[in-house]
Amino acid sequence: MEAAPDTGWIDTLYRIEIPTGPTINPDGTIAVYVRQRSDRTSDSITGRLHAVGPELADRPITDGPYDSAPVCSPDGSTIAFLRKIDDVPQLCTVAVTGGEVSVLTDRALGAGPPVWTPDGSMIVFVAQTRAEADVETGDDGAGAGETGSGGAGVGEAESAPIVADDLLFKADGIGRFGTRRQHLHAVELDSRTVRQLTAGDWHAGQPAVSPSGTMIAFTARLDAGSDRAMTSSAYRIPVSGGVPTRIGTSRHVSGPLLWLEDNSGVVAVGRQDAEIGNARLLTLRLDGAPDRDLTGHLDRNIMPGGSAAYPGAPPALTSTGEIAFCIRDRGWTHLYRMPVGGGRAQPVVAGDQQRVDAVAVAAAAPVAAVIITDDASYGEVAFVRLDEPSLRIATSISADLLDDRRPLAQQQREFMISDGRRVHGWLLRAPNTNGPAPLLLDVHGGPHNAWTGVADATHLYQQELARRGWNVLTLNPRGSDGYGEDFLRAVVGGWGVADQADFLEPIDRLISEGLVDEDRVAITGYSYGGFTSCHLTAHTDRFAAAVAGGLVCDLNAQLGASDLGVELTRAFGRTDPVTEQHDLAAGSPITAVGQVSTPTLVLHGEQDHRCPVNQGERWFGALRLQQVPTRLVVYPGAAHGFLINGRPSHRVDYGRRLLDWLDRYVPTLP
Repeated sequence: MEAAPDTGWIDTLYRIEIPTGPTINPDGTIAVYVRQRSDRTSDSITGRLHAVGPELADRPITDGPYDSAPVCSPDGSTIAFLRKIDDVPQLCTVAVTGGEVSVLTDRALGAGPPVWTPDGSMIVFVAQTRAEADVETGDDGAGAGETGSGGAGVGEAESAPIVADDLLFKADGIGRFGTRRQHLHAVELDSRTVRQLTAGDWHAGQPAVSPSGTMIAFTARLDAGSDRAMTSSAYRIPVSGGVPTRIGTSRHVSGPLLWLEDNSGVVAVGRQDAEIGNARLLTLRLDGAPDRDLTGHLDRNIMPGGSAAYPGAPPALTSTGEIAFCIRDRGWTHLYRMPVGGGRAQPVVAGDQQRVDAVAVAAAAPVAAVIITDDASYGEVAFVRLDEPSLRIATSISADLLDDRRPLAQQQREFMISDGRRVHGWLLRAPNTNGPAPLLLDVHGGPHNAWTGVADATHLYQQELARRGWNVLTLNPRGSDGYGEDFLRAVVGGWGVADQADFLEPIDRLISEGLVDEDRVAITGYSYGGFTSCHLTAHTDRFAAAVAGGLVCDLNAQLGASDLGVELTRAFGRTDPVTEQHDLAAGSPITAVGQVSTPTLVLHGEQDHRCPVNQGERWFGALRLQQVPTRLVVYPGAAHGFLINGRPSHRVDYGRRLLDWLDRYVPTLP
């Protein structure tokens, strides 16, 4: 069975354009953002910079095709951004009004997102370089005109043996680091001289420059044994470079950090303990004062962004001296503000069926530019006042491009589970669908993530199914984010078991309402959703077909194979992956694979370093030996997140194959 050549809504991917990564000038009158699209010809995601304002029509300011990460200069005149040149990201600048692009770097290993110094004379960034001990065997990342030792070609190091001394030797989307390390660099705009600011056998996180322009803060795993203990702390160095000095005592924080206006400390996202739970805003002081939790009382997870799978934005200072930040509530990411010293948090953008995907806060005006996704749009740029919230949509990207392909709206539902828990979710069903119809249960990843119920360019097969007369049910079971810490922790130690009723009982409810045909129910999911698809088909016979993507079926096989092997096994139930293998085996779907009879399609990225492809291969192999109908599809070069940012042809193929599998194995009406 080969993938169908045309499946309607799936090909809408090539028409959708999505706004990302906004920045805003100091007075809040112009926002620059990236408009991304999936290009069929190059089989890649392209991007070019656009400018828009409350009184400025949306227009491109660069031609792309691979531009990203724009940041406005302190004086508002210039945009620094990344452009792929010969498939390597380099730092560039362009006037905020558009014009000629200036290339600032020429590094063999590329550059990371720019951060301006307050006087606008220098840009700080992270970039990969070769570890000092191995410089003689390969390029240190420096290009023409850069300082740095070494200088042999990159190719000389690519075939060298990869040596690992700790568990932080790989990352999904990057692969095995080998001799590469990520460190802080700076480029002076006048001379275009690049200097490396940190060095050593460790990785530096995204930089934040102090308001005084004298210090750079970042996060790193510098503690001995941090790979085993999963610790990450905040550090600072002089802007000229030097040895890192720790900020605060919290050892479970992430960046990018936010400097306080008086240079006395930073705000970080994370926790003061190692427990599974909501991330908080923490104030870390340079003078050794105790770290302070600013948002624990909200009982909601802070969403710093950095991934389309976990939308949000880093905390930012407002012109009125408050902190603007994102939290997740009932699946949606919302924008809030609160005093720097803590206190009452007030909503800025917090509507139902409205997700904040990114935020940029003006330095000299109470204004922010936000990317908003809702029922009808895959993302628009809007401006909001922070002092008296009022939202003004400045673009009409989806309406302009997709007038004949508006997504069907999802209906919010809430289900009471027999043990008293309430489960929130959405039912996607076309208005003209009558009577009992087939159902696809789609399970989100994580498990500490959430569906949002808004327009979704990643799962376009859901819209196609609804137009074919299907129901699509998306649920946020216990373990999901946005419903409080107790709810989030309720699945710890019970993956697949503690949340099982949260999937099955809502299906029973929809059957009793006459909306679902009980003989035509299928399941799919990716990552933890793939785990759940395997678990439920191994422990129930409710499903006529299953599609498991990017799955984990054997928790004992994650340590050393996954880039988050320690985190994932301990997140399962605070379990030690060496001494408590019996517990991991008991909670692994592979232990019960002999009970599966559901026809199962397995879809997996070949270069998945989060849930390695061998997990999918094992599930497929076990089903094949039992003569259960199954098929394995592996996507060459694809990382765990390829459904979001991978090759468009792979993403389209994934949706087509899912639809084909359901067509083949879910019974049709006589």
